[in-house]
Amino acid sequence: MFAIKDIVTTSKTSEDGKLKLVAAFQMMQDCSELWFSSEPEFEAYMCENNVTQLLASRQVDIIRVPSYGENLTITTSVYECLGYYGYRNTIITDEAGLPCYATWSTGVCVNHETGRLSKMDPSIISLMCIDPKYDMKYLDRKISLPKLELKSSEPILVMRDDIDYNRHMNNAQYIRIACEFLPADFEVKRVRVEYKKPARLGDVLFPQVLCEGDKMFVELISENGLCAVIEFTKMME
Repeated sequence: MFAIKDIVTTSKTSEDGKLKLVAAFQMMQDCSELWFSSEPEFEAYMCENNVTQLLASRQVDIIRVPSYGENLTITTSVYECLGYYGYRNTIITDEAGLPCYATWSTGVCVNHETGRLSKMDPSIISLMCIDPKYDMKYLDRKISLPKLELKSSEPILVMRDDIDYNRHMNNAQYIRIACEFLPADFEVKRVRVEYKKPARLGDVLFPQVLCEGDKMFVELISENGLCAVIEFTKMME
């Protein structure tokens, strides 16, 4: 298990003084990326074989949204590695050690040059720290949309500030964009994201939005295909 500390600061809060969902996603992602430094053999293997690990999906269950000034601990741990895929839990807890966000995600190993899947060497996996699987509800990593018509929205240009060191749009930015379509009274209980094709600088995203019951779905599609599907589940009273 690997852990970092963070604080809910002004730039991370929305108008109600609560942690923005995109900021929570950034904390999870930062912890997951920094985790590599705790596994030097695996990090060296990835570098030597020109392999990177891309996020394929994430499920986030929201237990409590922290407020401005709160000190948080973000932990990430791998609970399984199989062939091309790695599975991890990333948990955000408050000062009392109580969970605010419980998540699980799928990462896929890809060759940097070819873009093709790269199978992990079992000998490297055997050197990694594998932790117990966190006790939460695990839904399918693939999101199925209702058979209803989606509503098109105004296109969105991928800007320089959206790009990270992998030279494509940072995973948290999809959440930032999708959140703009949520009604003001939509209190999010759970988020599922399925990442398909990375958006790059200069791409134009065409959002498709659908509401049904307690769920809202957002598809972000570029001229090169579907980039991401996001499912929001509303907190019911």
